[in-house]
Amino acid sequence: MRKKNFIFFLLIFVLSFFSVISNGCASKKASAQEYFELGMAYYNLGKFDEAEKWLNRAKNTDRTMTASMYNLGRIAYEMKRYEDAAKHFEAILKRDKDNVLALKAAAYSRIKTGDIEIAEKHYAKLLSLVPDSADDGYNHALVLFALERYDKAEEVLEKFPASLLENKDTMLLYARSQAKLKKVEAIDSFSNYLTVNASDAKARYEYAQVLENNILYARAIEEYRKALTDIAATAVNPQKSEVRFALARVLIIADGDNTEGITELQTAVDEEFDDIAAVEKILTLKISAENKTSVQNIINSMKKIEQETQNEAPKNDLSETDS
Repeated sequence: MRKKNFIFFLLIFVLSFFSVISNGCASKKASAQEYFELGMAYYNLGKFDEAEKWLNRAKNTDRTMTASMYNLGRIAYEMKRYEDAAKHFEAILKRDKDNVLALKAAAYSRIKTGDIEIAEKHYAKLLSLVPDSADDGYNHALVLFALERYDKAEEVLEKFPASLLENKDTMLLYARSQAKLKKVEAIDSFSNYLTVNASDAKARYEYAQVLENNILYARAIEEYRKALTDIAATAVNPQKSEVRFALARVLIIADGDNTEGITELQTAVDEEFDDIAAVEKILTLKISAENKTSVQNIINSMKKIEQETQNEAPKNDLSETDS
């Protein structure tokens, strides 16, 4: 009911304003503030084209310029015109380089345009102004991670110890940054995250990889098995067959004479694991001659299937008819 009343009064305002302009009843020309208010009325009604028209008029006066440009940026962002949005917000920053709202909005927009380096600079500036903002710190670290500056991402996240204990997204990004840096501390970071997010099969898979890389094979096998149980058959990143292959690899590494790893490897291939190069690397491990033969047979089978797929001609369902 309140929303309906609000929209009703907005409509009254818009209609009244048009009446003043159209009939010449105003004693003076409409002010920039009135243009701005009309633009915002249209914005709140979701009529972005009309809102842009009036806000563009309002931005020509210093008094309403910043607010108008900011809301023009918001409109462009809502309409998925991210480059236009970024330009509006960055125009504000040319006049007011310490504008926190414009910095944050410009950073969001630059992420959308794919200009990650520019987004990172905006976040760096933003955090120099509001260093206690954990949300902006996380976003800055996320951008740094995307830029593969993992050490800087870790450094930024460590400035927010409370978030590292309480915020699951921050905890996971911290663990992933450490894993990329091949730090043994990633083990504890993933463990802490999974203590409160036990159902995250992808994170558990990444945790198992860290354990494997640190030669903690028994724990890695345990975590790969948990991930295999939890991950959906339709999962894409990682695929279930990818997790099963990782389990097979560690089983073979941990005990080169045991055939359990070979069984898991064959099952992974049956589930459409098709990375032949990854399987070939197993042949470089210290495993029994019997297991090497089994692995080679699996590789040969994979290559045969790959060749058959490449040679398979497309089916022609069109049947010939008499002319």
